Amino acid sequence: METVARGLQKSVAGRRIVSVRLGKTDFIDDPAALEQHLPGRQIERVERYGKFMLLRLSGRGNAVAGSENGDAEAASLLVHLGMTGQLAPCAAAQPCLKHTHVWFALDDGRELRYTDPRRFGRMAYLTGALLEEELTAFGADPLLVSAAEFAESIRSRNAQIKALLLDQSVLRGVGNIYADESLWRAKIHPMRRGTELSKKQAQVLRRVLQDVLRKAILARGSSISDFLDAEGEPGEYQRHHRVYGREGKRCYRCGTAIRRVIVAGRSSHYCPKCQPAPRVRKRTVRAKAKRRGGMGAS
Repeated sequence: METVARGLQKSVAGRRIVSVRLGKTDFIDDPAALEQHLPGRQIERVERYGKFMLLRLSGRGNAVAGSENGDAEAASLLVHLGMTGQLAPCAAAQPCLKHTHVWFALDDGRELRYTDPRRFGRMAYLTGALLEEELTAFGADPLLVSAAEFAESIRSRNAQIKALLLDQSVLRGVGNIYADESLWRAKIHPMRRGTELSKKQAQVLRRVLQDVLRKAILARGSSISDFLDAEGEPGEYQRHHRVYGREGKRCYRCGTAIRRVIVAGRSSHYCPKCQPAPRVRKRTVRAKAKRRGGMGAS
């Protein structure tokens, strides 16, 4: 998402939206709001916020047709690409892809088009308090979070570490691929509990997570399925994957076969030797045995 946001910042920031045309709208919070409030607004900047993109929009003047109050307040277009979405500018005369659902006509003659075969994404026009309310649900940016904040947010929770990395209220914007890659580099099993990590392990995990994310951004992301950046180009970071998608193949570090397990509803790839499974807690085992004994005595 960072790759797409940076590409759009270069290509469409400063352009004004002239008109909006919609196809299928089941992924849009309020389709009428896009048609009513977007024409006349300038795209001031494009930024990533977690797994969303924010197109920060200027206010617009009273001269805009159909605008009674001028819509002077700045607004944002919140966009989530889902699993197969793409938001990219192109020439207005360029043939549309089959699953194009939104067309934003720009003042330079191009169109910013949203294409998504599966429509698992989301698009929403937000202003003021509604935008603030939406953004407060997100945790820290993994590229900016301090060592102390990262350790506190991870080590204070009893959830599995893979689930914590994917939890947008803990860290915003970490995807499944980069969680697996980071845990492999930190030698931490995806089912380890946050409370079981030492301060040193938390420090290492933060460092490798940031390193993985920065390298992935430079490589324009990972193209596993249909991912394309804002220029329609696939990413290249998949060439650097060390564990994700490599089930049954040898670990680059020790040669052990990579395994896959489901954590937080997502496939998680790990090396059973480099990332040893967490030990079963003796208290839990003893407590279960005691309960069984108590039931038998009754």
